Amino acid sequence: MQNTDNGSLRDLAHDASMPDGTGNTAAASYSDITRLIERLHRRYLDVIRYELSQMGIDDINAVQALLLMNVQNSEVSIRELVDRGYYIGSKVTYNVRHLVETDYLEQERSERDRRSVRIRSTKKGNDLCKSLAEMEARHADALGPEVDRVDAAWALLRGLERVWSDDIRFG
Repeated sequence: MQNTDNGSLRDLAHDASMPDGTGNTAAASYSDITRLIERLHRRYLDVIRYELSQMGIDDINAVQALLLMNVQNSEVSIRELVDRGYYIGSKVTYNVRHLVETDYLEQERSERDRRSVRIRSTKKGNDLCKSLAEMEARHADALGPEVDRVDAAWALLRGLERVWSDDIRFG
């Protein structure tokens, strides 16, 4: 990813993660974290959009590429995409159909339940996922020493996901 007017990827990550600019993670409130997650999602879609542009890919959008990355080497139903949190939105069928039409995904009816459609990535889809995984590896490298803190961030975010899921399920 190229540097932006606001600095390097590392600078952007640091600035965005510390609401008060002090570097004190304890100062990051729950509210700040939830808003940061949303901003990071939008920023990541921008990163994917930029990468697609650099590769000359204009037949799918960033949301569709992210959906493809979540399917990758699996075979899943459209329902599983939503249930597993791989896709959040109201146009999953449209986006899957578009990925099938552009030959990034293939689909077939389930033999057990003819109403259910199973999807999987094609060679074209796998090639794109490989390129996007290389992009992610470059970004991880750009974090430098901060990469040691990725496991802690992952654990915190998984815990937050669990709390939210439990709240939805159990109230």
